[in-house]
Amino acid sequence: RGAAAGPGTQGKRAMIDKAIFALPGVGRILGLLAASAALQALAVLGQAWSLSRAITNLWLGGAVIDQALLVAVFLACFIGRQGVLCAQSALLDAYAYEQANALRRSLLEKIFTTNARLVQDHGTGSVTAAVLEGADQVETYFKLILPKVTGIALIPAILLAASFALDWVSGLIMFVTFPFIILYMVIMGHTAKEKASRQHRTFEIMSNHFIDTLRGIDTLKLFGVSKRYGKSIYEVSERFREATMRTLKVANLSSLVLDTFATLSVAAVAFMLGFRLIDGSVTLFPALALLVIAPEYFRPIREFAADYHASLDGKNALASIQALVDAPDEPPAELPLPAWHADARLGLEGVGFSYPGFKALEGVTLAAEGFQKVGIVGASGSGKSTLVSLLGGFASPDEGGIDVDGVRAQSLRQTTWQSQVAYIPQDPYLFHATLRENLVFYRPDATDDEVARAVEVVGLEGLVDELPRGLDTRIGEGARPLSGGQAQRIALARAFLDRSRRILLFDEPTAHLDIETEMELKERMLPLMEGRLVFFATHRLHWVDDMDVVVVMEGGRVTEQGAPEELRAGGGAFARLAAQLEGGAL
Repeated sequence: RGAAAGPGTQGKRAMIDKAIFALPGVGRILGLLAASAALQALAVLGQAWSLSRAITNLWLGGAVIDQALLVAVFLACFIGRQGVLCAQSALLDAYAYEQANALRRSLLEKIFTTNARLVQDHGTGSVTAAVLEGADQVETYFKLILPKVTGIALIPAILLAASFALDWVSGLIMFVTFPFIILYMVIMGHTAKEKASRQHRTFEIMSNHFIDTLRGIDTLKLFGVSKRYGKSIYEVSERFREATMRTLKVANLSSLVLDTFATLSVAAVAFMLGFRLIDGSVTLFPALALLVIAPEYFRPIREFAADYHASLDGKNALASIQALVDAPDEPPAELPLPAWHADARLGLEGVGFSYPGFKALEGVTLAAEGFQKVGIVGASGSGKSTLVSLLGGFASPDEGGIDVDGVRAQSLRQTTWQSQVAYIPQDPYLFHATLRENLVFYRPDATDDEVARAVEVVGLEGLVDELPRGLDTRIGEGARPLSGGQAQRIALARAFLDRSRRILLFDEPTAHLDIETEMELKERMLPLMEGRLVFFATHRLHWVDDMDVVVVMEGGRVTEQGAPEELRAGGGAFARLAAQLEGGAL
């Protein structure tokens, strides 16, 4: 699933994405880069004049010591030019980093605060790649393309004017050959751009495919198809490798031909100067100066062409990120939702939800009230996790309505509801922070005594004792690794610490745990459910007897709901599911 087309698509058709000219502060940066380009051109002219004058003087019999001032001018121009390039590089590094981070922040805000379906619509791998690698590629793109745009616009113009002043024939040769190089670069650039766009789309598909497969690896192993999906990942990665090699082949070939054209153009200038030096129609000084100026005249276009291929990934990444940021937002819920309490009531009526090309929920109707424990059971793919996402406000239904204690809402995706929800998924996220900071995620103001009590309640004392710095040990994202059971205990401790959250959502929290660990955790989890509305999605039926109400799902629909004993005696969908699961293990 690649990123959808958006405002950035138009930028893909041009050699330079016009979006860069709309960046904050880009006018000031382009002004400084223009001044830098002008100074570089003047430095080249200074080098050409001083070096050519010194050599001419020596040819005419001048003393070496008399050329000291000219040599000093040459060195000053050379050092000055390098200084300008260093200052330009520092300026661009800071600006590109700032703008890339701003894009990354905008995308993260879009994902987490304004459009919960963005990841679902575009794919987890694609969005993750845009946030991480894509933003870095955009930073590189800004650093490459901005100085090239100003350099190619100013440096050749200044040097060409000086060339015409020195020798109009050489100036004419340089003027005539330049457009042919531009034309060739445009033709080859379009070819390389198309190859790079295909490579970028293949990368997005590979990222999504890999993430989706990684998420379902346990299920794939359970059904004995993990090797087949491993082969699928290999095939997708091979397509990406082949697309990358095709892009590199076009890039290297076009760079070689372009360098050849530029070299032949410089050779044409040198060839004509040689003949005209022989017949006396040009003197030594302008000839030497032009031999210094001509390579510098073609340098900006050669550098632009070489870096153009290197910047295509950043250009495509910029277009993708802008398409994600500019994606239309879901409409907000109409009214703030009330706080949950012992007599509150929640109802879903005819709720449906679709992923691209797939209807996950259809006509879902259910009710819950007060501090009930509602079990959501069904085979894998029945829609349990999607229903939990809707109940948590992580996604908005496509159809149907929701009633929260008398308030009608189209979606639960708003702060007044989500601030009451504690969510415990299959794989709780552990931040790259200390164990204490992970525990107090919902309650940053929790006291040491409250944290110690939470650790005791969920059974984390053994982990705290074995960690080198106890609660202050850093965990998550490459730090101290934890088992699945330990991660679940941390998630439970978060919920225990924040008693103000009266709604608990469990999305198969024990699916990846062995039965011994699960039963131990069960003893810790059940007391946390008291005094709260609980939705517990699972395919392990030993949880059913601890629920007040059970909702049975099949094919995205609610086929049965009621008390556990009623469903067992009914001989309907629940009985069929129990027989299929054979005691609670899929």
